[in-house]
Amino acid sequence: MSEVEDHLKKGLSILFIGFNPSLRSGEVGHHYANPRNRFWKILYEAGLTDRLYTPGEDSELLELGYGFTNIVSRPTRGAEDILPEEYATGRQELREKLTKYQPEIACFVGKGVYLQYSQRAKASWGFQKEPIIEGIREFVAPSSSSLVRMPVDDIIDIYRHLSDER
Repeated sequence: MSEVEDHLKKGLSILFIGFNPSLRSGEVGHHYANPRNRFWKILYEAGLTDRLYTPGEDSELLELGYGFTNIVSRPTRGAEDILPEEYATGRQELREKLTKYQPEIACFVGKGVYLQYSQRAKASWGFQKEPIIEGIREFVAPSSSSLVRMPVDDIIDIYRHLSDER
């Protein structure tokens, strides 16, 4: 199964960073393509997009200033299938991408993604006080996966803080 292409360019307002693509995303080549994933609804409901986008339109969000990448590029059934060495490689590659593209905000879609990236023991929701890369604001948001037990309205409320920053 092929990797899902990153959507990156310099000057992004927000770079959304996931764990890795789902198997469905790997099949269709688009970010957050699993029909049970609530990512696109969350963006819309939080006021980050003016309409409900679909996974097939992920590259169009570059025009809104939003990009997409993952800490690990290999599609898997779930994050539990990611190997420690994949995280180590992905962490380094992600730092290189952030340094090169310099988004205003790096939004980690899942606290676990941020903890893998930062190698910190804990993090709170929202903006982090001490960024890893100077000049890039780090925002930790809940995963958009339907497996997350947090009510979707609470997740949307956290993402609204990103909308407030635009």
